[in-house]
Amino acid sequence: MTREEAWNLLTEYNRDEFHLEHAQIVEQTMRYFARKLGYGDEEDFWGIVGLLHDLDFEQFPDMHCIKEQEIMRERGVDERIIHAAASHGFAITVDIEPEHEMEKVLYAVDELTGLIGAAVIMRPSKSVQDLELKSVKKKYKTKGFAAGCSREVIQRGADMLGWTLDDLIEQTIEALKTFRD
Repeated sequence: MTREEAWNLLTEYNRDEFHLEHAQIVEQTMRYFARKLGYGDEEDFWGIVGLLHDLDFEQFPDMHCIKEQEIMRERGVDERIIHAAASHGFAITVDIEPEHEMEKVLYAVDELTGLIGAAVIMRPSKSVQDLELKSVKKKYKTKGFAAGCSREVIQRGADMLGWTLDDLIEQTIEALKTFRD
């Protein structure tokens, strides 16, 4: 599957600007981690999984990570993409456990990119470029801040990767700095 094919599929099921932006942020974050973790030859694959991970969320929020499998199978999408995208709903909506390091990264950064994005909006600069770990950690500890971003999922993702929460947050900030203003 090409990036263009993935984008066309995504936009067939998603119209909301927020969802499309989130998909692209996760795509670029996944591309960054592919390069950083030594999977540069799989960067496009990691990116496509990031782009499609919430394929079904806008139209089928009650069937999230379930309906997307059906949609992708009907389109003949590679089973590796289907498994990886669906695994980010592990212990939330599906019992498909992240196995590959890429799936664990997706699981960890999906919610975290949202929380970091919300922290960026609150900054006077409105930029990730001057964002520091301590600022995100302060927001992370505030339960009412970006309440839709599950701290439990973020921590579980860090644990799956064998990383500290600080390492996960710091590396994700660095990823976002490479493509966000």
